[in-house]
Amino acid sequence: MLCVRLACGSVLLRRPGPVGRRGYWRTVGLTESIISELDTDHHFVHRSTIPTMHFQDSLPRLPVPKLEDTVKRYLAAQKPLLDDDQYRNTERIAREFEKGVGRKLHRDLVEFDKKNKHTSYISDPWFDMYLCARDPVVLNFNPFISLNPDPKEAYNSQVVRATNLVVSSIKFLNSLNNELLRPDIYYVNPKWSQSRLFKKFIRLLPTSVSWYGAYMVNAYPLDMSQYKRLFNSSRIPKLNKDELFTNELGRHLLVMRNGHFYVFDVLDTDGNILHPSEIQAQLIYILQDADRLPEFSLCYLTTEDRNTWAAVRQQLLEAGNEDNLQKIDSAVFCLCLDNISPKDDIELSHCMLHGRGFNRWFDKSFSLIITSDGTAGVNFEHSWGDGVAVLRFVNEVYRNSTRHPAIVPHSSPAALSATKCERLEFKLNDSIQSAINAARVKFEETNEKISVRMFEFRKFGKEFLVKQKLSPDAVFQLACQMTAYRQFGKIISSYEACSTAAFKHGRTETIRPTSIVTKQCSHAFVEERSKHSVAELRNMIDECSKYHRRLQLEAALGKGFDRHLFALKHLSVSRGDPMPELFLDSAYQKLNHIILSTSTLHSPAVHLGGFGPVVPDGFGIGYNVFDTWVGCNTTGYLSRELQEFLRCLEYSLNDILDVLEGRPLV
Repeated sequence: MLCVRLACGSVLLRRPGPVGRRGYWRTVGLTESIISELDTDHHFVHRSTIPTMHFQDSLPRLPVPKLEDTVKRYLAAQKPLLDDDQYRNTERIAREFEKGVGRKLHRDLVEFDKKNKHTSYISDPWFDMYLCARDPVVLNFNPFISLNPDPKEAYNSQVVRATNLVVSSIKFLNSLNNELLRPDIYYVNPKWSQSRLFKKFIRLLPTSVSWYGAYMVNAYPLDMSQYKRLFNSSRIPKLNKDELFTNELGRHLLVMRNGHFYVFDVLDTDGNILHPSEIQAQLIYILQDADRLPEFSLCYLTTEDRNTWAAVRQQLLEAGNEDNLQKIDSAVFCLCLDNISPKDDIELSHCMLHGRGFNRWFDKSFSLIITSDGTAGVNFEHSWGDGVAVLRFVNEVYRNSTRHPAIVPHSSPAALSATKCERLEFKLNDSIQSAINAARVKFEETNEKISVRMFEFRKFGKEFLVKQKLSPDAVFQLACQMTAYRQFGKIISSYEACSTAAFKHGRTETIRPTSIVTKQCSHAFVEERSKHSVAELRNMIDECSKYHRRLQLEAALGKGFDRHLFALKHLSVSRGDPMPELFLDSAYQKLNHIILSTSTLHSPAVHLGGFGPVVPDGFGIGYNVFDTWVGCNTTGYLSRELQEFLRCLEYSLNDILDVLEGRPLV
């Protein structure tokens, strides 16, 4: 066993070598069980010609932006949020920073980056940001993705869906561990993704130059370093800074039902997957065994603030629960079998975002949640990685489980199980029991405050906007700016996430949708509706689209300003330097008080996604511009304000549609 301690203060236990190449079920005399004939590859989701990590060594490095460019972009983002006097003061502070302490910090950051070519300048600071945060992970950090139902209705029973998704998840793990998972590549020309000649050529290239071979045909491999934390991983609460733990030697699945913990092996030592009918039998047993809630559900502790949870975890260890906690932390992943059936998307979002607390272990890298009616989703801990890796996992598992299901609805579970299913029992003293009760009360009080609202606009979508030569994303973000202006009477700070996975150990960069052009456009649509012609308003929309596209491109190329400033601040704090005035400026604080936190994803596997607001008076907006309509899943602690925001959003989208179709505003 190889133990590696990473720079972010985490531990990774690795398997000594490749496993599971034999491609057959590990059977145990199961001759009469019916399994699916559609599952043609029993151990892998696919077998890639190009090794999974073939491009990692040659990926380009995330650039450290020029300080003068960062200051320029920072001031451009500040200008629409400040009056003239405030802006002049912030500009003075920024220019002094650029010429003084900022220049020194930037020089040191560049030197640090040159000495650490194995990673990116933002990687360690970003890990620290998450792991040092003391707020509870639930609602504050953990997002969710809900899957579409299996197209075949009969396959959506809880046990059948859970079994098929578990098997497909383990096949994904085997593909990853054996370098058989296709690398993440963005193809400008999709034909190359189907070219066997291209794949064979790339495979022959040394890893030190493989990225350049893909670049020759306008294909761009993406960073896959986060995938090593997808399985067998947990966030461990520690005082002041948590730790990421990964043990790739773990072969067992953690299953939760009614607040009870169960574990059983789903892999043997060779990487062969447990026969699907045995997995099915284990899940049926668990559903029957966990027929009532425990008096004290340990899960509530993972909803606590991190220092409180760290202290209670230490008590758990001292009380003799070390082995059980180790089994939880090292499990391949967590499967949550819920006993509820959400009646609509609002209930579904509540279920996937936070649930009822007693049937989740929010510290696991991800939890696969299956409700009583077979609805499935993933809730994931955010410190180890971003949506790119999780969405890829969801896409592959959904595709494999629906096209190549491991069992069919009339499959018979194994009559006898050779694999022991263990129910974990914990030793809880009075202090721990009191801590669980306190965590439960806090969790329930917080959940009563969070609101979820759905929004659909059916009058246009991506197809219409593309014909208008507009960016669909830019139009939605503009509508949000107009909405905020209409509701609050001013432009407010907004955030859109953008992946920088095109670079080695890239994470995310911020797109700042609030700009001078969106402010001018919002003001015209809200305050001066009768003063501008349709042509003038249309031109404003065009300018907003062009500007937003530029911001998107800059962010994707690592040329935003947020991560650069964050890294400079992190460097200053880590050295114990006096805090630079730039970061103490009230304008900087205001810019980073994100009222509108937005993120988009699109996939044929995904029904909806969501996350909590990042500030108490803000909204979390997970959105998608589909071909013919616009939808979003919104959250917030201010229910009335959230409802009003969505009312105004519909108004704004109707205004935009009127102008695009040549109708004057009334």
